[in-house]
Amino acid sequence: MNRIASGADLDAILLVDKPLGLTSFAVVEKIRHALSGVKVGHAGTLDPLATGLLILATGTKTRELATIAAFDKEYIGTLELGKRSSTFDLEGEIVGEYPVPLFAGDEIHSAFKHFIGEIEQTPPMFSAVRVRGKRLYQYARKGKVIQREPRRVTIYEFLPTAVYVPFIDFRVRCSKGTYIRTLVDDLGNYLGCGAVLISLRRTRVGPYDVAQAKTIDEILNSLSNISVPEVN
Repeated sequence: MNRIASGADLDAILLVDKPLGLTSFAVVEKIRHALSGVKVGHAGTLDPLATGLLILATGTKTRELATIAAFDKEYIGTLELGKRSSTFDLEGEIVGEYPVPLFAGDEIHSAFKHFIGEIEQTPPMFSAVRVRGKRLYQYARKGKVIQREPRRVTIYEFLPTAVYVPFIDFRVRCSKGTYIRTLVDDLGNYLGCGAVLISLRRTRVGPYDVAQAKTIDEILNSLSNISVPEVN
């Protein structure tokens, strides 16, 4: 198991509890600024409206980021039925509102189970996937829709933990590359009433748990006493 950085450790894995509203890149920049001259990277981007476990690495530990990014992920979240969004979450515009049926018995649980296993997902237009040398969100911001190839991902668990229509709390465990926003949108389409992701928290990445993570301020405070070698 890798060490979590503390003290004068410049080659380390940092477990950050990312707050709401910050991009993953902004978190990296804060740490990079504190460790001027030290390489910093991250594994597995979290959207600005998502919170939870974001894994960073510094120095030579950045070589391990590709391995960490390949780990399975776990999330908890909340969705709202009866709406669709341009980004599949609340960051975009609501593009449709629909009546929510009175679902019978275990109809909602059955819909969640429909997505367990290996499935195909089409990356959302508002994502960092590269097509023709540009990020998809760069096209989307200009109002362009680009054809995207579906990707195969695996959903190991997708479970409603509380149903209080139109809201549903859920838990999901999935392979790398899974877009939870897309999973929620696909679920809404399957139920016939649309759905939008309204909150998301990443709780686990492989062997790393969000309970081990620290806030950005806590990490910056722990790094404040580090003496970084000058670069000639």
